[in-house]
Amino acid sequence: MRCFIARWAVAAAAVLALASSLSAQQPAEASQKSTNASQQPATAQQPAPSQRPAGNAQPQAAESLQKQPADAGQQPANASQAQPADSAPQPPPDAFRWVDFHNPKDQDVMVWVSRSLAVENWSAIREIGVKYDAALVVTTDRKTPQSLPEDDTFSVWSVSLTSHAITMLLGGVNLRILDWQHFADGFDNDLIAIYDDCRNCAATTYFTAFYYDYSQHAWGARWLRGGKGVPLENANQPSGIAMTQLYELAAEGDGHVALYIWSHLEYPKPKAPDDYIFRFDRDPFSGLDRTVELNGDELKQTKLRICRGQDAVEGLMRGQDSEICQQLVPRTERHPVTTPPANNHGRIGSSTPKPTTPKATSTTPQPNSNPSKPVQAAPNK
Repeated sequence: MRCFIARWAVAAAAVLALASSLSAQQPAEASQKSTNASQQPATAQQPAPSQRPAGNAQPQAAESLQKQPADAGQQPANASQAQPADSAPQPPPDAFRWVDFHNPKDQDVMVWVSRSLAVENWSAIREIGVKYDAALVVTTDRKTPQSLPEDDTFSVWSVSLTSHAITMLLGGVNLRILDWQHFADGFDNDLIAIYDDCRNCAATTYFTAFYYDYSQHAWGARWLRGGKGVPLENANQPSGIAMTQLYELAAEGDGHVALYIWSHLEYPKPKAPDDYIFRFDRDPFSGLDRTVELNGDELKQTKLRICRGQDAVEGLMRGQDSEICQQLVPRTERHPVTTPPANNHGRIGSSTPKPTTPKATSTTPQPNSNPSKPVQAAPNK
């Protein structure tokens, strides 16, 4: 009996040891399966090699992070750093670059752009500017192989570098891209430009600014109306009305710039003249294009400001020598001369030429330019 009880105890202990070993192996296998399952999606989500042109690495990483669906119980390690699409961070200064047509590293961008525009009418691609995933492209069209280059017409395009989507922004002749200017605090600078609508005619000169639209991942042009920018010099004069056109791209006190357009209309007597001044800039809260008509005291102060021309940027001003400005501002208060007289021979501060060997037949110095005459700087070409 005692022997039977001892054998039963030994068998029971063996069964208990076997059961404990089996229960220990099951969690280990389950954890190994869960580990393998968590590794499989990471391998499946690896992107295939892309044939798209190389762009800025930072916006591509942010875009891929936003497109990945979040797990119900898992958050990415850098989820706290992710930014919503409509509040993109300010780009670094080198986010925009002009493509070098001789650089082998830019050949993929050139091929991508030319294929995107293959069905459009153009003779040459003049400029390609890249910012993130979109290109600002300037093409020219020549009517015949014998036509002169100065007779070319231009078109400005927005070309997506992630798809072949294209958008024509505007077109004309004699495009002059000037410089980057700041129109609102807290937003990117815009690339300002002026152009004409025709050549060898009574042309109208237009002003616009190109910008990168974060919400659309594309380029745009500001203050467009009917596919054209802001008219600076309108060749179409109203019948029976004498119109004087003045403008100034002025530097504001808070660090940004704004464009002021002034139209002075004189009617047949006895009707009094009218003055219309519009300010073109960006809304400081939304960053959208803004056009404001001035009135009251602000209208009067802006008249004096335009006539003085002391805050002009990039030499963009016109009408400071007009009759209306001569009536408002004395000549001595207008934009001062910043260049030496024509006979100064490079010597700043001298109003007479350097004395030379005196001659018996001439004792009178050469006449000088009028130093009080305002000088209007020409826009950069």
